[in-house]
Amino acid sequence: MTPLGSGPERAARLLVVEDDPGTARFLAMALERAGHRVEVAPDAFRASDALAAGSFDALLVDIGLQGLSGFDLVHEVKGRRPDVPIALMTADASMDVAVRALRSEVDDFLPKPIEPAALVEQVERLLALGRRSRRTERVLAVGAHPDDVEIGVGGVLLAHRQAGDGITVVTMTRGARGGDHDARAEESARAAALLGADLLLHDLEDTHVPQGDPTVALLEQAVAAVAPTILYTHSVHDLHQDHRATHQAALVAGRGVPSVYCYESPSATVDFRPARFVAIDAFVDGKLELIEQYRSQADVRWYLDPDLVRSTGRYWGRYGDTRYCEPLEVVRDRSGDRSPVRSEGTRAPA
Repeated sequence: MTPLGSGPERAARLLVVEDDPGTARFLAMALERAGHRVEVAPDAFRASDALAAGSFDALLVDIGLQGLSGFDLVHEVKGRRPDVPIALMTADASMDVAVRALRSEVDDFLPKPIEPAALVEQVERLLALGRRSRRTERVLAVGAHPDDVEIGVGGVLLAHRQAGDGITVVTMTRGARGGDHDARAEESARAAALLGADLLLHDLEDTHVPQGDPTVALLEQAVAAVAPTILYTHSVHDLHQDHRATHQAALVAGRGVPSVYCYESPSATVDFRPARFVAIDAFVDGKLELIEQYRSQADVRWYLDPDLVRSTGRYWGRYGDTRYCEPLEVVRDRSGDRSPVRSEGTRAPA
């Protein structure tokens, strides 16, 4: 146990956006000595690249950046991740600048120069604010076969992982009709490890998944163990009997889960009617990497073609007013504004 006053509550990952190299080195050294991990970006564009590649606990942003200003960057980041605390920094400590900073979406204001001890203390306050505002979800993603979940909500799950949410994937069969039983189990394990998810892989008979028990009982066990706040499963509007049966069983087992959504599979029918569109622009490549773990299926399943995966996300993106989306039917939605599933629009296709 760390004694009180001896260091931060935990090592945080911080992004410092500062175009002056000397100031950036000073800030990074002071924060690293306090036990934090620091990445430096010299402008808003490279800061956006860093944010797309990983998650940060807090941002320190200089107002007077070249190109997009610090105010512009704050607005962009808060639009995507309102839970990330941000402090604006400036050497112009005039009242007008301070008032504009505090009236923006920024969480704190740091005048420059600042002493190392004061910097660390103020960053700790910023991190505490983030911990209070950040709510993590417990996610249960249910599929009938290996790769179902990754195809349907791979991008959404990566967004959950970036948000720090706990993820459990439940797969009802090992997909023996579609390939080697053991190989598909190993592929599922690799995909779950890449996703940072716990995997519950069952061995019900492929193409004969029952709508009742033991499917319901197995899913009830998962719900009891995970206590999920969000459940993703197949849509009932699907040509595959295992998908429909898993949908029905998941709804019964998840009857007490606050938020329940149904994802699209390649065998979904035209009756699949999503009402939620989740932006996955930052996670398309990651989704393809998840799907690539199912190498035994890549040459025999047309729907695993990377171009088709991208094109499908691009098609749904027009309903979410973004480039790439994953669509979800809403069974129940009590997720709150900070869940990744609330990140884009709700209008249904015409």
